[in-house]
Amino acid sequence: MDCSDADRTSRSGDPERLPGVGLKPFENIVTEHGPVVLRVCRALLGPVDADDAWSETFLAALRAYPDLAPGANVEAWLVTIAHRKAVDVHRVRQRTPVPTEDLPDRASARDLPGAWNHELWDALADLPFTQRAAVVYHHLAGLPYAEVAAILGNSTDAARRAAADGIARLRRTYPAATEPFAQEGAVR
Repeated sequence: MDCSDADRTSRSGDPERLPGVGLKPFENIVTEHGPVVLRVCRALLGPVDADDAWSETFLAALRAYPDLAPGANVEAWLVTIAHRKAVDVHRVRQRTPVPTEDLPDRASARDLPGAWNHELWDALADLPFTQRAAVVYHHLAGLPYAEVAAILGNSTDAARRAAADGIARLRRTYPAATEPFAQEGAVR
């Protein structure tokens, strides 16, 4: 009696592996893309809220990771999640009352490696959110304009224009633009 392979299995249909077997371990995703996501969070939110947004980004990503399409651009996916977390933080900030009698203390990062450049952050923070996001996603995270447009929900041309306008405004307002390496902690 000759039995075919189909007769020998107890399952019918496509013999697919377990769901999620083809995905990298999430720990590797965090190790590989964590620094880029942290830079994006810091540039969008500043040093105070960046760590919380980074953590929230990876918690949300951990929940959604098993459903991620096999050929998806993981870095762009994580930057999209970070963008949404940054928007959430900005919304909360707009609703939070600001005390007027006491000035907030500024975090000091002097004499630390990778010190935070407050002048650059202040210039970046003064940009409208869309320009700031376009500059951060393209120039800091290295995403192409098509992916920046998808994150921001606009066209590629609009993302390119927002980034160009943001860079132009930074060149006009950032004081270190005329003295390129005079800033403390500047990298050559």
